[in-house]
Amino acid sequence: MENLFENQDIIDINIEDSIKASYLDYSMSVIIGRALPDAKDGLKPVHRRILYAMHDLNMSARAPYKKSARIVGDVIGKYHPHGDTSVYDALVRMAQDFSMREPLIDGQGNFGSVDGDNAAAMRYTESRFTKISEDILRDIDKDTVNFTPNYDDTLKEPAVLPTRVPTLLMNGSEGIAVGMATKIPPHNLGELLDAILHTIDNPEATADELMQFIQGPDFPTGGTIFGRRGIIDAYNTGRGRVKIRAKHHIETKGKKEVIVLDELPYQVNKSRLIEQIANLAKDKAIEGISEVRDESDREGIRVVIELKKDAMSEIVLNNLYKSTPMETTFGIILLAVYNKEPKVFKLPEILNVFLSHRKTVIIRRTIFDLEKAKARAHILEGLKIALDNIDEVVKIIRASSNDAEAKESLQQRFGLSTIQSQAILDMRLGRLTGLQRDKLEAEYQELLALIAELEEILKSEDRLNEIIKEELLEIKEKYATPRLTEIEDSYDEIDMEDLIPNEPMVVTITHNGYVKRVPIKSYEKQRRGGKGKIAVTTHDDDFIERFFVSNTHDTLMFVTNMGQLYWLKVYRIPEGSRTAKGKAVVNLINLRPDEKIMEIIPTSDFDESKSLAFFTRNGIVKRTSLSEFSNIRSNGVRAIVLDEMDEIVTAKITDVESQYLMIFTSLGQCIRFDIDKTREQGRSTRGVRGIKFKHETDFVVDADVISSDEQELLPISEKGIGKRTTVSEYRLTNRAGSGVISMKLSNKTGNVVGEVLVDETQDLMALTSIGKMIRVDMQTIRKAGRNTSGVIIVNVDKGDKVVSIAKCPKEDEEIELDENGNIIRYNEDGERLENKTVEANDNSEESASSETPSLINDIENKEDN
Repeated sequence: MENLFENQDIIDINIEDSIKASYLDYSMSVIIGRALPDAKDGLKPVHRRILYAMHDLNMSARAPYKKSARIVGDVIGKYHPHGDTSVYDALVRMAQDFSMREPLIDGQGNFGSVDGDNAAAMRYTESRFTKISEDILRDIDKDTVNFTPNYDDTLKEPAVLPTRVPTLLMNGSEGIAVGMATKIPPHNLGELLDAILHTIDNPEATADELMQFIQGPDFPTGGTIFGRRGIIDAYNTGRGRVKIRAKHHIETKGKKEVIVLDELPYQVNKSRLIEQIANLAKDKAIEGISEVRDESDREGIRVVIELKKDAMSEIVLNNLYKSTPMETTFGIILLAVYNKEPKVFKLPEILNVFLSHRKTVIIRRTIFDLEKAKARAHILEGLKIALDNIDEVVKIIRASSNDAEAKESLQQRFGLSTIQSQAILDMRLGRLTGLQRDKLEAEYQELLALIAELEEILKSEDRLNEIIKEELLEIKEKYATPRLTEIEDSYDEIDMEDLIPNEPMVVTITHNGYVKRVPIKSYEKQRRGGKGKIAVTTHDDDFIERFFVSNTHDTLMFVTNMGQLYWLKVYRIPEGSRTAKGKAVVNLINLRPDEKIMEIIPTSDFDESKSLAFFTRNGIVKRTSLSEFSNIRSNGVRAIVLDEMDEIVTAKITDVESQYLMIFTSLGQCIRFDIDKTREQGRSTRGVRGIKFKHETDFVVDADVISSDEQELLPISEKGIGKRTTVSEYRLTNRAGSGVISMKLSNKTGNVVGEVLVDETQDLMALTSIGKMIRVDMQTIRKAGRNTSGVIIVNVDKGDKVVSIAKCPKEDEEIELDENGNIIRYNEDGERLENKTVEANDNSEESASSETPSLINDIENKEDN
């Protein structure tokens, strides 16, 4: 045993390098030999081998069908050493008109369906070429492409096919390799050929120019593509995303609407889609659907969705697009193999690769035909010599003892080649007739013309381009079909806002963190001094702390006592009745333990010209640009750095019209200073001193942003006392001062709880700790001096107190909907105005904030679900 290794060299190998090299070899084998298509012919190896094996079997479009098992057997036995299932699955897909824009296999039997049914076993189905496949393999026997050894070196197979058709884009391709993937959508053949013809004359054409001809993907199942941005990105960069929707039309059945789906997005399973829609309707996740059925036949797809009597088709469709594969996203990756390397292509590059391949094929075909023509002309020249000297030729042949001697004698006598002398020996006597002599001469002249033409093609680039154009136009005339997939120029992403009417809501939040929204029309307006009505039911240890009025489409910024800021849409807050408790805020946003919401600010944009001003309990103020909060994470962001034992009291939005900041304290102090005294700071900063307290027990209760001295302030106390005072009565001071008196306090008033800016086009809403809410017209509240108490705005019960105030839109009359969907108006005395009832869908201002009962029910049901 020792002698076995005496003469052996030991080589040190780094295992990391060895594994890396082995893995790269495996990766490239998968990339090149299995998963990715070639950019030249647009085919993966398995598809190429199937087509070539069928070519070997002479399975043209006019030939009889052959069993698919026979084809699969030839493929795996000669060219593709993998499982028969993978080969048959590839063959089946090439025969499916719902998978391929132009099927390459003409299948007979069960080749699957759009419902996801599997094809029959290969022993039951039969196949042959489609006509377009013949043009994909045309001229393959004329040395137009390179051939490589098969897996066992016993046969040769083509490296690519000499296709006349831009298969890569026509039928698309999908594949997952090692570390990369391709996903190329199908396109319309006529559009592709027009773009290629344009590229021949304009080799530097850009993707934008080519899009004049290629509108975008054209899926075999039709559908509608929304938006061109994804298409433009894909053609310019090689990557993009397009959204595809089912195509539908609306029919009527009595008083009900019926949605009929005519086309589905690409690769969507119809039976699963119908089952999903039925389950959503059954579970009431989508309201308004009474029945779903499949009426499809061999003429095409017809999926019928019957709606309930009061259901609106637009709302149901938006829900279906949002919740089902009736809308899908197709991610485009134009990745293919070129010269044995994977590459992400732009649209012009793909077309130029195809053109380059066609030029190579035509040049090689021309050279093949030229050599063949020259060889034939060479023989004919020898035959002509023989015919011109036939008597002598016969004499030489008769005098020769064998064929070899005869050939040698002919070559020496007439200067012939071996091929020419052999052709003379093989010539039949019938060729000696005059007619045959004339045919021989005509054939020779034709060959001379053909040789001249072929040599011209090889010398002229223009002539080569003309041939390519002629062939492409021929392909277009034979196979081009109308576009199936429509493209809409604009696409508005379906969001919940499309499903929910934009109407004012009262949003309330309790001390223990329960939140809800209620339509503002649920609260009746009362006269000053009224008792109000119950706005929410709370437990003994809970009470209402905050509420505000906002539209359902607004964005809410939740500012917490710890200085964090969170983001939420109003419509994502569950809607409830006036007496409902609501839902815990911790279920809507990711609050930390002991974190408490102090302000909820509605906004519709995050303009850089605006800022967010924060006010703390200890009198600190800070301004930060609103744009810094436009991309809030789910766990919130730090809005301000707080001192120990300090917390946020409120936050307000400022804009270019803002002049002053005003801060109000619990003990009736107020300070007004220029907004420029507080410069904008970043999110993670502390801020500056806003007010200095006269008493240690005092603290900030509210603050506001002022744009004019003529504005009026309305502070209110715990006992419901309030007044209107002009801003000009509050002396303008420097920041960090103690300010002036804002309200004269006593035991009858209690401490200040907050203030609002007076707007006579709006009403005041006040909320008490036991959940009572009252709505008051601000015009009924009288003006008073700064150093006064004011008037009773809210009559609070013993033990109760006002905890929050806010403004809400003014309404001149109470509005309700009757059972027929009509708007009913009341006067201020509560009397119904029968003669002023109008249709709910009129153009009045009231109807703009109302919807028909069916729409309201749809929205309520969706929120409940």
